[in-house]
Amino acid sequence: MPPDQIILTNARLVLPDAVLPATLVARDGHIAAIETGTSRLPGALDCAGDWLIPGLIDLHTDNLERQCQPRAGVRWPAVSAYLAHDAHCAAAAITTVLDALCVGDLGYEPGRIQTLRDGVGTTAALSRAGLLKADHALHLRCELAAADMRSLLAEIPAAAATRLISVMDHTPGFGQYADLDRFRALRRADPMTELEIEALIARLHAGRARNLPANRAHVLAHAAAHDLAVASHDDATEAEIRENAEAGIGIAEFPVTLAAAAAARAHGMQIIAGSPNLVRGFSHYGNVAVAELLAAGLVDALASDYVPASLLEAALPPGLDPDQMPARIALVTAAPARIARYADRGAIAPGLRADLAQIHFPPGTSLPPVVRAVWRQGVRIA
Repeated sequence: MPPDQIILTNARLVLPDAVLPATLVARDGHIAAIETGTSRLPGALDCAGDWLIPGLIDLHTDNLERQCQPRAGVRWPAVSAYLAHDAHCAAAAITTVLDALCVGDLGYEPGRIQTLRDGVGTTAALSRAGLLKADHALHLRCELAAADMRSLLAEIPAAAATRLISVMDHTPGFGQYADLDRFRALRRADPMTELEIEALIARLHAGRARNLPANRAHVLAHAAAHDLAVASHDDATEAEIRENAEAGIGIAEFPVTLAAAAAARAHGMQIIAGSPNLVRGFSHYGNVAVAELLAAGLVDALASDYVPASLLEAALPPGLDPDQMPARIALVTAAPARIARYADRGAIAPGLRADLAQIHFPPGTSLPPVVRAVWRQGVRIA
């Protein structure tokens, strides 16, 4: 078999609208043909009846931050951290990953700015050297209430592989931290005294009033100038969704209430939900359950948020009806490709990239799906 060709046979291909027992042929990194039946050609790889799905596309993962700071007060070397993060993604069948990096510091999550700077530089260096298993791009999460947001955004080279930019507000009393008592409990664990916590809240509220309007306008102008997709983040109310939609934001990422998600759908916005919430069955912040959003038809795509392996498990829960497989796989492949504006991946179809994953469901068990092999552009990466 030519070195630029692979044949995957005896597989159940999850196509955009069906599951087909078939053989897939890939050449020069792209899907060349889908053929019914089993190939007997020398070198054909027998998938033993496993599922063959498109490589997953992760729109938002904070996993790099956890590799850079594996424990409080510990900073891991940037290149080692990035390679570990990359390996996690590949092992989880993620072939395209948008590394979510925070642009702006509110003063209570130390280290994120160094992770931003290290992440931008390391992505470029490791990509140029061909050392990454998955295809990495950037998701810039702009903290609108932060005084340093604009200067940090200006540091990121125009040539950086940015695919998505999001606007967020982590001021206590808003969005994800709307529950001030919960925010106070988190800060006590830092640890902070009650006086320090109240002083922090007052300072952040003043900073929000001072910085947010101008920062928001700046991010939207930056996105327009660089033709970037823009998402809002942690919307809680219909009013927030309406304001974002009127500003031209077309994506609602991680809406924290059913009302916000319903409003996003009414405004024609794409909705991204977190897969850890779906796997665990609830939000660790007490926000709306993703299962509830799915049941209401209010999820377009899933993102791994902070656990890369959750993406596949959320898309393919044990006992899933095979007829539902194409729609569920689209949540982590075709829909993210559309949102991030990738036209060359996200489905199994001739001409698209041969980004593929072989998935096995252990028979007679309730175990999650097992990743047996992963290919990126026809090259085995896991």
